[in-house]
Amino acid sequence: MKKRVLILGAAGRDFHNFNVVFRDDSNVEVVAFTAAQIPGIADRRYPTLLAGGRYPEGIPIKDEGDMASIVKESKVDDVVFGYSDVSHEDVMHLASRALAAGADFTLLGPARTMLRSRLPVIAVTAVRTGCGKSAVSRRIVSMLRSRGRRVVVLRHPMPYGDLRAERVQRFASLSELDRAEVTIEEREEYEPHLENDCVVFAGVDYAAILRQAEAEAEVIVWDGGNNDLPFVRPALHVCLVDPHRAGHESRYHPGEANLRMSDVAIIVKADTAAPEAVELTRASIISLNPRARVMTARLPIHVDNDRPIAGLDVLAVDDGPTLTHGGMPAGAAELVARRAGARLVDPRSHACGTIRAVFKAYPHLGPVLPAIGYNPEQRADLEATINATPCDLVLIGTPIDLARILTLRHETARVRYDVEEAGGVTFEEMLHGI
Repeated sequence: MKKRVLILGAAGRDFHNFNVVFRDDSNVEVVAFTAAQIPGIADRRYPTLLAGGRYPEGIPIKDEGDMASIVKESKVDDVVFGYSDVSHEDVMHLASRALAAGADFTLLGPARTMLRSRLPVIAVTAVRTGCGKSAVSRRIVSMLRSRGRRVVVLRHPMPYGDLRAERVQRFASLSELDRAEVTIEEREEYEPHLENDCVVFAGVDYAAILRQAEAEAEVIVWDGGNNDLPFVRPALHVCLVDPHRAGHESRYHPGEANLRMSDVAIIVKADTAAPEAVELTRASIISLNPRARVMTARLPIHVDNDRPIAGLDVLAVDDGPTLTHGGMPAGAAELVARRAGARLVDPRSHACGTIRAVFKAYPHLGPVLPAIGYNPEQRADLEATINATPCDLVLIGTPIDLARILTLRHETARVRYDVEEAGGVTFEEMLHGI
């Protein structure tokens, strides 16, 4: 009898686990995926092109809320958890629901799911969403390229659209992002690398993606998503730890595993976090992974062209996932506005449609607007919310220029940040021998 499996996911790790572990296993039948975290990714099918010949009709993707009924109706033997940035407690609540419905509950480890590359791979991961992985990845890429190394970036998957078209994605310019009609969330991860003239690979089938990336690189940088484990076995594993959320490094899955596996732990945001929080984070690193080398780093924030904002009524727009399932009440734009003496305009009373629903779903959010745009409706509602909010200036703290892709009636200014060493192991030492 074939083992019947249900995979819980969010359009990323779940698909990768299927491709690597289950697709070619004739002793397993995957009856469905479920979807969580990301709006609008349920009620699709994982297509035959990706699922393989054993699934001629593809595999349905259903809502995670229906897990118990799927287990019972489809006689599921094993529920496999396959997404990230979830508290240990919430993972076990899902496990309890699976057990109560009559199934086993499984977590697949990195030994079974990491691909092997013939090239050196540097993995940049984190203990939570929104730690600053892309800034660290960009610094690593720049340093390697200054040595004459050919580098490409592999981004954690975000296949929220046509899965067939997104099997293997290669981006080398902003115009290619336009043609692919990527979401705001995808742009936030790809665009900063493209601005630095670094090719980005992403998609769904990472074995095929890795083969294509290897054909044009000497070194691969894995720029992770959320706090997920690397999809490719790294020669150097870097894990970011955020003192603004001290204690979270041991409370979220699979961020704790990343920290325990890492070769280098970077305490980020040391310039904006309380010194005692930095030291609590350092003690946690030593407790969980005493062999890791530790760097302390700043993420200095500035407004483009040092645009003065003191005394202005400012709408702060920050990275959506960091504020929502990342649990941060503020982002770069809000921090810089407060520091500069601007008056923050609260967008909540002006929120439109799906953005209003986001504020309701995440009541911890303060006077900051999360840049949510997973689909055209959300993108339109984000634009309408910004335009409906009375302000002197829209301060954009996302990694992309929203004014380039939205039609905004307000003046805008961008907030940027990069990473600077502030003690401990250096980037030069970290990259020695790569």
